[in-house]
Amino acid sequence: MACSIYSGAIVGLSGNLVEVEADILGSGLPNFIVVGLPDTAVKESKNRVESALKNSGFSPPYAHGRVTVNLAPADLPKAGPLYDLPIALSFLVASGQIEGIGKESFFVGELSLSGELRPIHGVLSLAVCAKEYGIQNLFVPRANAHEASVVEGINVVGVGSLRELAFHIQKKEVVEPSQFSLEEEEENEEELDGDFSFIRGQEHAKRAMEIAAAGGHNILLSGPPGSGKTLLARAMATILPRLEREESLEVTTIYSVSGKLPTEKALLTERPFRSPHHSASAVALIGGGSNPRPGEVTMAHRGVLFLDEFPEFSRSVLENLRQPLEEGFVTVSRAKQSIVFPAQFMLVAAMNPCPCGNAGDPERMCSCSSMQRMRYTQKLSGPLLDRIDLQIEVPRLKVEKLQSKRSSQGEKSKDVRKRVQNARNRQLARFAKERFSLNSGLTTKTIEEYCQLDDPSKEILKKAITTLRLSPRGYYRLIKTARTIADIEGEDEIQSHHIAEAVQYRFRVEG
Repeated sequence: MACSIYSGAIVGLSGNLVEVEADILGSGLPNFIVVGLPDTAVKESKNRVESALKNSGFSPPYAHGRVTVNLAPADLPKAGPLYDLPIALSFLVASGQIEGIGKESFFVGELSLSGELRPIHGVLSLAVCAKEYGIQNLFVPRANAHEASVVEGINVVGVGSLRELAFHIQKKEVVEPSQFSLEEEEENEEELDGDFSFIRGQEHAKRAMEIAAAGGHNILLSGPPGSGKTLLARAMATILPRLEREESLEVTTIYSVSGKLPTEKALLTERPFRSPHHSASAVALIGGGSNPRPGEVTMAHRGVLFLDEFPEFSRSVLENLRQPLEEGFVTVSRAKQSIVFPAQFMLVAAMNPCPCGNAGDPERMCSCSSMQRMRYTQKLSGPLLDRIDLQIEVPRLKVEKLQSKRSSQGEKSKDVRKRVQNARNRQLARFAKERFSLNSGLTTKTIEEYCQLDDPSKEILKKAITTLRLSPRGYYRLIKTARTIADIEGEDEIQSHHIAEAVQYRFRVEG
């Protein structure tokens, strides 16, 4: 007797429907074979399934002769332990030990030797896949049920063991579907650290951070050690608006597939903030591997990628940032497959002006030679710097600023966040018919449509091109920044003082 049930495979960030077929030949020596392009984890599932079945009170495969399980389509790679549960169920149906599994159900889960179900990665992608194929019921490990229930229009049933699931299918002990509450998720959201009000001085830098957050612009902070660059970068997370529903699903899917979704979270509502060490490899930053996995640029999707000690990263690693900074996605190509990962992030980079950090500081002497300073800054290529909209200096604070009273602190992050949200709302309304939603996504063609300039503004731009030696890309990025400044101020048209302010945030690091 042969039978088949539905499960899924994860390729990149997407779920794909997989049909798990089981057939019992009944003759010959006992054998349990899994075919259909399985990886090592899937091949080993037969050992876990046999023990789980025996310890759950069922007759194991070796008592039924030759058993073959096929994972179709056969040309789609199958990876991970998520096929343990569907393999066990397909065998139980084929051997006549249970019945009542129809094509309206979808099963995933890893089995322990005792028959308990363990959580898996990427269940959100699989839930979306099941819904797309019109499947009504999704059975997952109980630890994954809350996450999978985020997807609307499908019944998600979380079970703790193979025996419990069998009883549910046979209607001996019915398990109720899991329910998702967005209100509960938002109530459990933790307060972010690093409020803007605790940053003394640095008003110029804080204004630049607000502009970057409002328009989704990349920003580079250059200054001596201890000037507050890292503190400013980490405070960026506190002024960014919460994720919209569609964005939350995107980001949560990425973290689910990567296995980095917090166990107590079903849906991420705060924008991600990633801060990899400068020793990170190109694969860690961009993504890859034999079975391609998301890198840091994808983990920072819809959020912030903070690269501290920017020139300390390998130049070859930094050059990999060019494509995602320009296009908003990264393509990972391997011999067997090519996968596109989303990477629409804000780059926030911090660096010292030289190896010792004192170049340009009027109070401290730089101990670096001109050759050392040149080698240090040359790690940042011109094309890479050209993609960073705001490049500002963060000077060392005077002791008077550090000792100022608490009452003299700046405004709180929640007040800055309101202005950022208002500016983004204006952009969402303006670009309703476009593929992008923020000023950072403006192209040469759309700049001409949405960023009309008067004669005084054009004159300032002309002088800026000569003084700052800007490329055409840098020229258009100045206009994007000015468009964001106008949005923060609630202006429909770009005016000359918006252009003039944008020029102030274009301190050039010689790469």
